[in-house]
Amino acid sequence: MNFGKFITYEGIDGSGKTTQAKMLYEYLIGLGFDVILTREPGGTKFAEAVRKILLSHNDFAITPKAELMLYLAARAQLVDEVILPALKSGKWVISDRFFDSSVAYQGFARGLDPEEVMKTCLFATGGLKPDLTFFLDVSPETAAERMAESGKKPDRLEAESREFTEKVRAGYLWIAGREPERFVIINGEGSIESVFERIKSRIKEII
Repeated sequence: MNFGKFITYEGIDGSGKTTQAKMLYEYLIGLGFDVILTREPGGTKFAEAVRKILLSHNDFAITPKAELMLYLAARAQLVDEVILPALKSGKWVISDRFFDSSVAYQGFARGLDPEEVMKTCLFATGGLKPDLTFFLDVSPETAAERMAESGKKPDRLEAESREFTEKVRAGYLWIAGREPERFVIINGEGSIESVFERIKSRIKEII
């Protein structure tokens, strides 16, 4: 079976991952690859409905375990409905976030056991892991400045404290230490173009 490649982007909110994911998508399309671009949570009607619950400023609390389970449900649907069929047909898939976000956010920042979070994530994906993950590493200060400059109203997670964001970043660095071949740290502090050049050089190795 001619499996496609699965590339994901991770980072704290404001790291630039969404922009970079779109740039890679356009770059690969330009080279003639069959590529789809998706996001988490989201990518299917069900997962987009869950996204509204997770990211809206609700009038009810969501416990860490409940939050994790909602992400897992959205992810399982996305894998079964979109990602796996695309990969099996030979397409490349680029996702703005995947299960590493759960390890960093619900594991490290919310205080759940990162190892247990990873196990439940792999259950939700049926064992599917990205071929390559780009972690755009920026300081919480840089991320906060970028989000303020964008003028976008912060969603529920973007509105969390600086301490929360620092824990999320620590979670990502923990993953990088465990899986250095898959999880690639990219310095995201530079210009959009310079960051993309670093990403493109790694993608060329795969191509």
